[in-house]
This record gives sequence, C-alpha cells and structure tokens, in this order.
Amino acid sequence: MKEVILSKDQQAAVSTLKSLEEPTRASTGKVRAGYTVIFTQPMKLFPYFFGLVFLLLWQFRGIHTLFSLERYQLPIPSDILTAMRENGDILLIYTLYTGVEIIGGFLIGSLLGWLAAVAASFRPQAGAGAISIMASLNAVPIVALAPIMNNWLGDGVASRMGIVSVMTMATMAVSTYKGLRSIEPSYLELMTSYAASTRQLFLKLRLPKALPAIFSALKINMSTSIIGAIVGEFFIASRGLGYLLSDQIRLANMPLAWACIVIAAILGIVLYTIIQLVEKRFIPWSISNR
Repeated sequence: MKEVILSKDQQAAVSTLKSLEEPTRASTGKVRAGYTVIFTQPMKLFPYFFGLVFLLLWQFRGIHTLFSLERYQLPIPSDILTAMRENGDILLIYTLYTGVEIIGGFLIGSLLGWLAAVAASFRPQAGAGAISIMASLNAVPIVALAPIMNNWLGDGVASRMGIVSVMTMATMAVSTYKGLRSIEPSYLELMTSYAASTRQLFLKLRLPKALPAIFSALKINMSTSIIGAIVGEFFIASRGLGYLLSDQIRLANMPLAWACIVIAAILGIVLYTIIQLVEKRFIPWSISNR
C-alpha cells in the first residue's frame, strides 16, 4: 500500500478533528453515567419506600379495610411493638433457645449433606442413586417428622435440631453433588494432562467450581431451618418462639403472637445476610455477587 503524505494544512485539520472528538466522547460518557445514576438510585430506594408505605397502611388500618379484618385479628404495628416491649425478657430467652435449634440443625444437616455429596462424587455411578434417595427426604412433611424425632430424641433441643437436620440435608447434598459433577471436560483434560491426582482435582477444580452451588444451598437451608425449628416447636415443646406463638394464638393474644412472627422474620434476615457476606468473601467472582 502506498503511504499517504498529508500537507501541513491537512495534518492541522486532522488534529483539529481529533481534538473535537475527545471532548465529545468524554461528554457522552458523562451523560451515560448521569442517566445511570438517575435511573439506578431510585430503584435501590424503592424497596425501602414500599416497606414504609406498607407499614403506614398497616398502622392506619388500610389493610384491615381492604381485607375486612378487625384489629384483634391483625394487630397494628404499634400494638406489636408494645407487646415486644412488655415481654422483652421472655422473648429474648425464647429467641436464643430457637436460635440454637436453627443454627445447630442447619450446621449438622448442611455438613452431612455436603459429606454425602463429596462421597457420591468420587463414585458417581452409585452416588447418583444415593443422592436421589436422599432427595426423597424432602417429601417427608414436618407433621410426620416431628413426632418421630420427639420419640427418638426426646422433647428437648435435640429433637428440633434433628428435624432441621433432616430438612436441610437433602438440599445441600443435591446442590453440592450437581456442582461437583458439573465440570467442563476441557478442564478435566487439562488437569489430567498435568498428572493431577484425584485429591488435587477435587481441591483445585471441583470444590471451587461447586462453591456457588454450595452457598445457594446454604441460603435455602437457612430459610428452611427457621421453618423447621418453629413448626417443630408447635408439637412437643416447653419453650421457644414456635411454642410461644402457638400458645398465644390459642389464648387469642394476637399482639404477642405477631411479635413472635416479627422476631422470627428478623432472625431469618440476619442469618441470611451473614451467609451472603460470607459468600461475597469467599467467591466474589460469582455471578450472584456482581
């Protein structure tokens, strides 16, 4: 190709055009950033705004009017706060009691499910069948599971931890097994070409690739654990948020019953947030953390 030689006037014109393009690109970038801020910030505040509107409607009995409810059927937030303040001591004790059941059962069930998935991943032919059998545990209703655990482990904390463990074990096993086995063949071929051992394949490839699936199972298990512990206390228990909730519903003391529901919801949000923070610490590259 022939080299094009520009005259001095042409070179000056080209340089002038380039100098005009750069501010235009910069201004375009600023405009886009401005639009991003304008449309993104309100969307972030929308959940808080919606929550505030919902509480105001609830407090001023807009929800009662909409669904034809009486105040004794659905206490307003100020009544619930009053019940929490007047019964703070017993609510704190019962929250700690239920929290031990939730966290203990969550850890035991998640650990057992993870170990079962790891063992199955090393023997996939037999492991797939074992994981399928374990997944069937999710079909057992709490109503049937609670009396069995109370019969085996007594009416103390251990029975509710057993209920939570059974409910969380299958989710962790299925999710972790899928994550450990969902490896692209090219990755396995590369590790094999480097003469990687089975242990190295697990620690360097399979386990890191399975971390998003593991944390997804942990977040699901946390919600399941709260349900299992509280519903398990409905049957045979002498303390705990679930016991207090069912007792106060029978006594028609709805503000205190709703106080138990609110505390259980706050406990669930706190524990779920802790798992999210741990997930961001260990796998910041995950799509869910972007």
